[in-house]
Amino acid sequence: MTAACNRTDIQELTADELAAWLSRHGIEAYRRQQIFRWIYQRQADGFDAMTDIKRAIRRLLGDHFSITRLELLERAVSRDGSCKYLFRLKDGRCIESVLIPERSHHTLCISSQVGCAQGCRFCMTGATGLQRNLSMGEITAQIRDVQRDLQADQRLTNIVMMGMGEPMANYRQVVRAIGVMTDRDSGLGFSTRRVTVSTAGLVPAMLQLGRDTSVNLAVSLNAADNRTRSRLMPINRRYPMETLLDACRRYPLRHRRMITFEYILIQDVNDSPDDARRLATLLRPIRAKINLIPFNEHPGSAFKRPDPAAVQRFQEILQQRHYTAIVRHSKGRDIAAACGQLRASAGKNAACPARAIPCPP
Repeated sequence: MTAACNRTDIQELTADELAAWLSRHGIEAYRRQQIFRWIYQRQADGFDAMTDIKRAIRRLLGDHFSITRLELLERAVSRDGSCKYLFRLKDGRCIESVLIPERSHHTLCISSQVGCAQGCRFCMTGATGLQRNLSMGEITAQIRDVQRDLQADQRLTNIVMMGMGEPMANYRQVVRAIGVMTDRDSGLGFSTRRVTVSTAGLVPAMLQLGRDTSVNLAVSLNAADNRTRSRLMPINRRYPMETLLDACRRYPLRHRRMITFEYILIQDVNDSPDDARRLATLLRPIRAKINLIPFNEHPGSAFKRPDPAAVQRFQEILQQRHYTAIVRHSKGRDIAAACGQLRASAGKNAACPARAIPCPP
């Protein structure tokens, strides 16, 4: 093992942790902002690039830390402009991130785990089970590395933690990463209004998120009754809808914010007019908006995509009851980058083939 491999990736440190390290080495606290600005805002790959920092400090940093990148194995571009990134981690496991073009900006969907333990029946990610949690640095590196890959006219403004994994099951690292994402001074600089964390419904961590951060919350609901939701999402047996929705009512929402409820419409499972009416009644006490997502079919699933007329009728029923209900037609379906399709093409052991494509200069 080389000396470089033994050094800590500085992206695994929070601002406070780096400040403490600098203090122990007799270095001024303001250097923390300089160092992180170089990494997160100027895309520095080495300490020698940090020209406004004394050479002796740069040498000391280089002796103790590294600045690493995820290994880009594959970049697949959809007909609709979506781009799926397959990244290999240091241990050989893989994750996927998806860059989604919007009308005037881009949204990046990032992963929080390798695989997923939740076992939702409509989702490919859970088919291989949970391999491991991502570290803070591995979470934020997806953003930093994709930012470097953007074209001059592309603007990344929104981050959604809706990729591989259940963010609330990796709570500590996710919250640490959110701190870097939303640090406007020396981090990645995203507005808390532009960062969304999605959960299948891990209630205790969900409530803690509302106390620890001010990012947006999205809840993957997908049914209007316990029987159907338990069939689709095993977590509902642990935290049934009554418990989940009570937590949503108590969630500390900021001014003019709403909880987004994601509802994947599956033919003859949860897409009937009665389902829509039950859903409207369930969410009535909650400041809610609803994203309706027609199921994205994939190999191995017996579920079917609903008829467009059924989707429209479901939306109309919710709108008639004064909900903001938007049909989200998932982008990237032709490259398996749409909702529920991420699997990292890694097989059962989630180890990636050695066919690296280097990041662009």
